[in-house]
Amino acid sequence: MALALPLILLLLFGYALTLDVDRIQTLIYDQDRSPESRALIEAFEGSRYFEVTGLVSDYRTIEEKIDRNECLLAIIIPHSYSRNLLSGEQVSIQLILDGSDSNTASIAKGYAEGLVEAYALELRSRAMNQAVGGRVAPPVEARLRVWYNSELQSKNYIVPGLIAVILMIIAALLTSLTIAREWETGTMEQLISTPVRPSELILGKMAAFFAIGLADLAIAIGVGLLIFRVPFRGNALFLVVTSCIFLFGALMWGIFISAVARSQLLAYQMSLVSSFLPAFLLSGFIYSIENMPVVIQVITHIVPARYFVTILKGIFLKGIGPEVLWSEVGFLILYAGVIGAVAARKLRQKLA
Repeated sequence: MALALPLILLLLFGYALTLDVDRIQTLIYDQDRSPESRALIEAFEGSRYFEVTGLVSDYRTIEEKIDRNECLLAIIIPHSYSRNLLSGEQVSIQLILDGSDSNTASIAKGYAEGLVEAYALELRSRAMNQAVGGRVAPPVEARLRVWYNSELQSKNYIVPGLIAVILMIIAALLTSLTIAREWETGTMEQLISTPVRPSELILGKMAAFFAIGLADLAIAIGVGLLIFRVPFRGNALFLVVTSCIFLFGALMWGIFISAVARSQLLAYQMSLVSSFLPAFLLSGFIYSIENMPVVIQVITHIVPARYFVTILKGIFLKGIGPEVLWSEVGFLILYAGVIGAVAARKLRQKLA
């Protein structure tokens, strides 16, 4: 479970969880049926963001396709499209979107509007060139340069964050469950009767899971680099050191849960609520913290996965080090120290 689960989660989330919106299922309702309207349709067909699934002849078909989730976007070209276009008048294009998923619909709307605007700019430039008998350069030319994730692929953003989520789940879940099981079966009482001190007991229990966590870290990094081809621009030593600090804190949190819980079921529920859900929802792994309500943004400051996700993305994508990420590293050290002390004290009280 400890070695196979990270691999399964990486492959599952890496392939299935994507924020890329492309190949949008699109219907065309061409009321004009002119060479000019066909040129616009070809522009949509030539874009990788749209997949024209068919031509329709009425609005009812569009509504039925949207209801059956067979269409996300419908483009209606009016009867007066070519006449107004050739006469130089303003031309309107109607877009009908399935707004059930507001985020996807907004992205699709932006893609469609951008394509139409680019096509309109091309037509205007062509008309001006014909009017002056030569080429007229646009007054402003935008040259885009994308930093850190030049291919704009969501896997490069998701996979590094998955490492933090996986380490948090594995460390807290396995540690809390196995030690809670020892309380249930009575083997922990046998350890108590030996001269082993609580601090030695904690370090001994944590050592095995720390080794498993390092193995999971190696698996996660290997899958990310070799299978998903995520760029790695940072320092490998800095990655290992920060991962060890985060792993230590997560393990100590699992030990604390095992000292508080009285059964495996309670330990499982507590570890799930306190490790997986915050790491998945409040770390910035998928959902942008800046877009969350202010109260939730404040709560995210006590989630250690938030800082580790920032470190991972900085190392993998930006190639930055402790000179930039020192505050995140400092919080992880503080978190590991505080949780370690609290876990040792709680376990000492339970042993007493």
